[in-house]
Amino acid sequence: MSKPDHSDSSDQHNDTMKKRKTQIDAGIVRAGEERGVMILLTGNGKGKSSSAFGMAMRSLGYGFKVGIIQFIKGKQLSGEELFIREKHPEVYFEQMATGFTWDSQDRTGDIAAAEATWAHAQKLLQDDRYHLVILDELTYMLAYSYLDEEMVLNALRSRPEQQSVVVTGRGGGEALRQLADTVSELRDVKHAFKSGIKARKGVDY
Repeated sequence: MSKPDHSDSSDQHNDTMKKRKTQIDAGIVRAGEERGVMILLTGNGKGKSSSAFGMAMRSLGYGFKVGIIQFIKGKQLSGEELFIREKHPEVYFEQMATGFTWDSQDRTGDIAAAEATWAHAQKLLQDDRYHLVILDELTYMLAYSYLDEEMVLNALRSRPEQQSVVVTGRGGGEALRQLADTVSELRDVKHAFKSGIKARKGVDY
């Protein structure tokens, strides 16, 4: 039995890859501006905070200075918090320790806590020593009007030129999307929790 001839498909694949490389190379040439970026990770899918912490690890790997502000902290200690506090104590790590928004019925207290936590974020957004600032779950503070939107947007706009910032959380509003350089929306296609599977240590927290 003769072997199938894949020469045509191989040639076609090679041509496709050459064209793709040409397009990518052209894009790299066009991307000549060098500055910090704002990334918004939103949507109802899993992985927004995980992605942000992955970028923190990437920056730390290069020896860059990183600041992390978490605007929602559950009662369960997370693996990323343990890792950073034990292995990278140089990271500026501040949390709004009022629990999940749906656990609280004290709006006045939540607003005060959000404003106090935002003061730490503002400090980082004015400090050009920080290569990367992560504002985890910030969008909820805007959605619930715990923080003034224009105040937040102005701070993000006026941050140091070479500083990058990652904002995570569902929603956040159109103004935040417009300000961001990159917006990724994670979609919930399927989630183990909805099938009755408990959150797993080292995977979910």
